[in-house]
Amino acid sequence: MRRIFYLLAFIFLAQSAQAQLFNKERLSNLETFDNRFLTWGYFLGFNSYDFKFDYKEDLGDANTDVLVEGEAGFNVGLVGDMRINNYVNLRLEPGLYYTQRNLIFPGFEEEKDFLREAKSTYIHVPLLVKISTKRLNNFKPFIVGGISASVNLSSNQDNPEDNFSGEFRMTKNTSYFELGFGIDFYLYYFKFTPSIRGVFAMSDELVRDEDPNSPWTGNIDKMATRGIFVNFTFQ
Repeated sequence: MRRIFYLLAFIFLAQSAQAQLFNKERLSNLETFDNRFLTWGYFLGFNSYDFKFDYKEDLGDANTDVLVEGEAGFNVGLVGDMRINNYVNLRLEPGLYYTQRNLIFPGFEEEKDFLREAKSTYIHVPLLVKISTKRLNNFKPFIVGGISASVNLSSNQDNPEDNFSGEFRMTKNTSYFELGFGIDFYLYYFKFTPSIRGVFAMSDELVRDEDPNSPWTGNIDKMATRGIFVNFTFQ
């Protein structure tokens, strides 16, 4: 799924840039848009979440690792942009992110034991620095990076039951760093921005079972989110 997101985003951005570069029309839309100190907007998009596992003991067999099957999710949120200079902007992009990951644990025969569904609804708040090139005709490429934090509204962190009762538990709060790129397109009435961003958790999100030798969590040293966001922003 992540490869599909990358491929679609690359094709879309490449075709759009080519159309702008080779278009004979040189009229500029929204010529003074980037002179504003503050601008606002909203975004819609898709996500693909995954987990990266670190283990206490490397058993040397891929069949002993936890398998993660991610499903495509949906993003929606707001954008606040503050102009620093012609090439640097500071952005706040609070949003609501829906996703699901299915975890398959090795060593079990029955689905009730080996399958755990991690459904998450995140309030995700990134603080980003956007570094742009000079505007070319009606488009402007950029890279973006920063830090973020999220609250998992679906977290069962405080649930006293654990995997022995069929409950896979995750922490409520997570911190991340983010890095991505995109292109601003200046249309006649608004600015449209497709972008793709990688998200990498810095904190451990696993709530372990009471039994330190649990077959589900006993050998896991760290479980951290990795994700890809494809967003379409309107300002």
